Amino acid sequence: MKFQFFRGDNLKAYLFLAPFLIVYSLFMLYPIIKGFIISLHDWTLGMDSTFVGFQNYITMFKDSYFWEALGNTILFVLISTPALIFVGLGIALLVNAGLKGTTFLRSVFFLPYVLSISVIASIWVFILQPYTGLLNTFLHKMGIAKEIFWLGDENLAWVSILIATIWWTVGFNMVLFLAGLQEIPDEYYEAAKMDGANSWKQFISITLPSLKGVMLLTVVLQTINSFKLFGQPYLMTNGGPGTETRALVQYIYEKGFIEQQMGVASSMSYVLFAITIVFAFIQFKFFQNKD
Repeated sequence: MKFQFFRGDNLKAYLFLAPFLIVYSLFMLYPIIKGFIISLHDWTLGMDSTFVGFQNYITMFKDSYFWEALGNTILFVLISTPALIFVGLGIALLVNAGLKGTTFLRSVFFLPYVLSISVIASIWVFILQPYTGLLNTFLHKMGIAKEIFWLGDENLAWVSILIATIWWTVGFNMVLFLAGLQEIPDEYYEAAKMDGANSWKQFISITLPSLKGVMLLTVVLQTINSFKLFGQPYLMTNGGPGTETRALVQYIYEKGFIEQQMGVASSMSYVLFAITIVFAFIQFKFFQNKD
């Protein structure tokens, strides 16, 4: 077979793709390659760089704060991904049930997703702050006199960040699951009812297997987004109390733009990238259809 890469309709297709490929290469591929090169250099912004090989990676692995920030990030991934999947699926089932006002419910649940993280953080800081916060004021009205420091208590800070994250992003998962639910033929449920299957049996035997593809997509996207955690702890707790909620992306930001250690920051970014790829690969293997 002759090679026809630049012949006929193929050439026209590549000409149409060229603008996207140029922009993608400039703003995606080039920064990735450049970032890896920086990770091999000792470089401060505005100064000449010095090639140090993998010394930045050695420095990173010896940094206890790096391991703490990585542990905080993995903890958030492990608690946020299942929570957002279950809540998103539950809301989608509710909206898909055919009740009155489902259009209004879809809008209500999805609306927070279109807001910026700065707006979300401001709203939840107002709700959770001590003494004058909306939640503590409500609890005081209910007879609970104790002042709860939602963002200052190390046992409650992650819970607060998780609640804010669910409220902000669960609408996107709801839309994905809702699209999957609406693609399931009604004939499946009608046949199950004729066989005497109750609602739970229908959910286990029809709904969940039919949502396997959507579940994989949602889990992978949610895991990647959770690994990129930055705005919520940075704006709500500033990584505190202490460094209890400092995520790895926040530590990369501090290393690169505050401490001016761009090489070490780049090496941390590539380690985070590698870990994210490994998690995504494991999820694809777990949800892969053996048929």
